[in-house]
Amino acid sequence: MIWAIILAAGESRRMGEPKLLLPLGEKTIIETVIENVVSSRVDGTLVVLGSKRRRMKRKIQKYALRTTFNPYFKKGMLSSVQWGFQELPEETKAALVFLGDQPLISKDVINLILEAFKSHQKGIVVPVRQGNRGHPVLIDTKYRKDIQNLDPKIGLRQLIYSHPEDILEVEVETCPGILSDIDHWQDYEKELGAKKR
Repeated sequence: MIWAIILAAGESRRMGEPKLLLPLGEKTIIETVIENVVSSRVDGTLVVLGSKRRRMKRKIQKYALRTTFNPYFKKGMLSSVQWGFQELPEETKAALVFLGDQPLISKDVINLILEAFKSHQKGIVVPVRQGNRGHPVLIDTKYRKDIQNLDPKIGLRQLIYSHPEDILEVEVETCPGILSDIDHWQDYEKELGAKKR
C-alpha cells in the first residue's frame, strides 16, 4: 500500500490567515490538493491537521480520507511529517508527502511518481523540473525511524542528503507546480493566474 500524507497543519503566519482555506477557482486550496490526490492511484490519504483544525476538518469532511491532529504543529513542518508517518497503517509500503499549499500538482504527476517507485528499487522518489527537485516526495517506510530522528532545522532534506544512492529522480517538465508553493500573497495571486490558464 502507498499512502499520501498531506501536510495541512501550518499557521500561515506570513499570510496572516489560513491560506489553505483561500479560494482557488470554485474550491479552496486544500480541497484542490485533496481532489488531485484522491483521484490518483494512491491507496489511502491522510491529512495532518494542526492550526485551525476544526475549520479545516469541516471543509474536507466530504472526502474519502483520514485526518489526524498533530499536537506539536507549532514546532514546524517536520513535526507533521513525523506525526503523519507514525499514523500510517502498519502495512504501508511507502508514503507520498504533499505540501498542503501546492494545488497545481496533477493526478498524472502523482501517478508517474507512483509508477516510478513500483518499477525501480529505490526508497526515495523525487520529481524534478529543469534540474530542480520538488514535491511530492515518495519515501519508503523503511525510513520511518530515520524520519523520527531528523534535525528540525534541516527537515526532510536531511533524509535525502543522507541517502543519495537510494534516490530516483523523475522528470516532470510539464508541471511547474511541483516547485511552487504559497507563502505570500504574491504566490497566491500567481497560483490563481496559473489555475485560470
